[in-house]
Amino acid sequence: MSASRSRRRRLLRWLFLWLPLAFVIFTSLQVLVLRWVPPLGSAFMADRQFEAWVAGDWRFRPAYNWRAQSSIARCLPISLVAAEDQKFPQHNGFDFEAIDKAMAHNKRGGKVRGASTISQQLAKNLFLWSGRSYVRKGLEAWYTVLIELFWPKQRILEVYANIVEFGDGVYGAEAASRRFFGKSSSALSSGECARLAAVLPNPKKYSAQKPGPYVQRRARWIERQVRRLGGPAYLAEATR
Repeated sequence: MSASRSRRRRLLRWLFLWLPLAFVIFTSLQVLVLRWVPPLGSAFMADRQFEAWVAGDWRFRPAYNWRAQSSIARCLPISLVAAEDQKFPQHNGFDFEAIDKAMAHNKRGGKVRGASTISQQLAKNLFLWSGRSYVRKGLEAWYTVLIELFWPKQRILEVYANIVEFGDGVYGAEAASRRFFGKSSSALSSGECARLAAVLPNPKKYSAQKPGPYVQRRARWIERQVRRLGGPAYLAEATR
């Protein structure tokens, strides 16, 4: 066997052995650090900034102001759960019943239905990119496992409420509250919380500030679901 071929084999062996380990260590540290440190931004914010630069808008900056959950109105986390993931306190990152229902629905055709939990959406928004591919879905699942492993439920909701996009380039409860309602996120009313949660399917299309018929209907539905779940107390045990 030639020396060069032997070196290639050793290199390949090293790559197969150490790259997966390096990936596990790096991603685990990413998630673990953010259990206590507020993120400076998210992958989605970086992507939106890049889009603005490509379009020639050099003045654009994502609106993002971190707030601890204790400084956010209690109606917002429960509104997000009511709108997006009502089994959030019970599951470990994946709602397999919702996944089965979505797959059955999508097989019948029509509008594609998703089944992502808040934990999955957080993994995607914080660390990954938009789009549909098996690679991204695999990474999303991996980060979801890490988030559920290292973070308490309260931290998951806190980070999600701070980085989710509520309007074009407007991220998190504080920036959205000040942009759309002219107040701090601590002063949001239950109706305003519901309207913010109502736009999440497509925050670039729907407006919490000037809600159209769809957002108004969905916000009313979210408020009913919040009451049905028992209000913020529904999250009390899960987020301690």
